[in-house]
Amino acid sequence: MRFHVLGVGPVGTLVAHHLRHTLSDAHSVVLIHKALAQMRFAQRMDNTLVMERDGVKQLSGGYRSEVFIHRRQLKQDKLADRLRKRMEWKKKAGITEEDRVLKSWVAQADSPENLAPSAEIESLFVTTKAYNVVSAIQELVPRLNINSTIVLMNNGMGVYEKLLETVFQNPASRPHFIVTVNDNGAFLRRYMHVIHSGLGSIRFGIVADSDGRDYEASLYDTDLPRDARKLSLDSIVDPNGESAARYLSLRNTVAALSSLEGLGAVWEPMSDVLIAMKRKVVVNAVINPLTALMGCRNGDIFETEGAKRIMERVCLEASWAFAAEFCTQEEEAAPNNGATLKQRARAIALGQNVVTNFPPTLTAEALQAECIRVAKATAGNVSSMLGDVQKGKGTEIIYMNGYLLQIGTALRIPMNTTATLLNLVKMRTTIPIDQMLK
Repeated sequence: MRFHVLGVGPVGTLVAHHLRHTLSDAHSVVLIHKALAQMRFAQRMDNTLVMERDGVKQLSGGYRSEVFIHRRQLKQDKLADRLRKRMEWKKKAGITEEDRVLKSWVAQADSPENLAPSAEIESLFVTTKAYNVVSAIQELVPRLNINSTIVLMNNGMGVYEKLLETVFQNPASRPHFIVTVNDNGAFLRRYMHVIHSGLGSIRFGIVADSDGRDYEASLYDTDLPRDARKLSLDSIVDPNGESAARYLSLRNTVAALSSLEGLGAVWEPMSDVLIAMKRKVVVNAVINPLTALMGCRNGDIFETEGAKRIMERVCLEASWAFAAEFCTQEEEAAPNNGATLKQRARAIALGQNVVTNFPPTLTAEALQAECIRVAKATAGNVSSMLGDVQKGKGTEIIYMNGYLLQIGTALRIPMNTTATLLNLVKMRTTIPIDQMLK
C-alpha cells in the first residue's frame, strides 16, 4: 500500500520518518513536496530524512518524492528532456567538455524517484497549515476516490467541515476521514531534518461513516467483559470480506497509525477525540495569539495578571459556547426552569449546573487549568503562530479563535475577548510594526 505525506514540514517529516521505520518495505511512503526546488533537494539528498531526538540522529530512506502540483513536475521534466537531447547532440558533435548542470538535470530526470506521480492516492496524511488544507486537497481530488483515506493532522478545528462544504459535498463520493490531536513538539533544523523536541501523543478517531458502518462496534460487544472491550480493526472491515475494497485503506491506515509508538499514537472513540480537539483549540486560541502579539515564548505569557484575565475570559467564552452547543443537542439539558439557553449554558460552563453528559474537562475552570499546564510544559517553545508572524506568513487564527467565534456567534454567546484576539492577530500580520520602528 502507498502512504502519501502531504507537507514535509516538522509534523510531516516526523510522521513520514516513523511510518518508514515501522512499515515493511512492501509499503511505499511518498513525500509530496510543495515546490520543485524542494523535490530536487530531496533527490540530491537521496530522499533521506533525518529525525533527531536528544542529540541522537536517526536516518530513514527509501522514500519516493513527488511535487505537489503535477503540472509543474511535467514542465520541469520537459526541460530536462530538452537538456538530455542537448547532451546527446554535443556527444555526437564531439563536444566533450564537462557540463555538470546538464548532467545533474538528466540524472534527476532519469531517477526512479522522479517518475510521474501514481494515479491513485490510497492513504493521505495531510500535515500542511490549516489554511492550506482545502486548496491542497482540491489539487489532489483527481487522485482521490471513495475508497481513499485522508488523515487530517493540522492545528485548529473547522477544516473537516470546510472540506465537506467546498470539496466533498456528495457523501456518496466522499473518502474516509481520520482526525487527530497531536501534541508532539517538533521543528525543522533544515528541510528534511526534524528535531523531535517534545514527546507527546497523537490521539485519533475515525469520522462517522456516511453508509452507517459502526467503526466502534467492538466497544459494545456484550460477549466480552466490560474491561476487555476495545476498538478493533475488524469493526472497520474484514480484510477478506465483501466490503474489503471499500474499507481496506481505512483499516490499513488505522493499523499504520496505531503502530507509531514513537509518537504515542492511540486510536480512541470519536467522542473522546472531539473533546480533546476542543480542549486543544481553546489552548491554542489563548497561547498562540498572546505569544504572537507579545513576541514571547509560551512560558512567559502568564507572568502578568493581565494575561491571566484574558486567558480566563477566553476559556469562559469557549466553555459557554460549548455548553450552549451541548444544550441544543442534548435533551437532558432541557429542564430550564424558565432560564434561557444563554443562562443555562453559562451555568454549565461555570460548574453551577452539573449536567451528567457535559464533559467536565470542557468547563471554564478545566480549560484554564489546561492552558496553564500547557504553557508550563512548553515554556521554552516558540508557538507556531509567533513563528508565522516573525516570518511574515499567514496564521491559523481563523481555525482557532475563528472557530470558537463561529460557534458562539451562531448561538448568541458573547465572544468579545476571543474576537478581539483574532482581530489583533490579523492586524499584527498586516502592519509591519517591527519594520516601522527600525
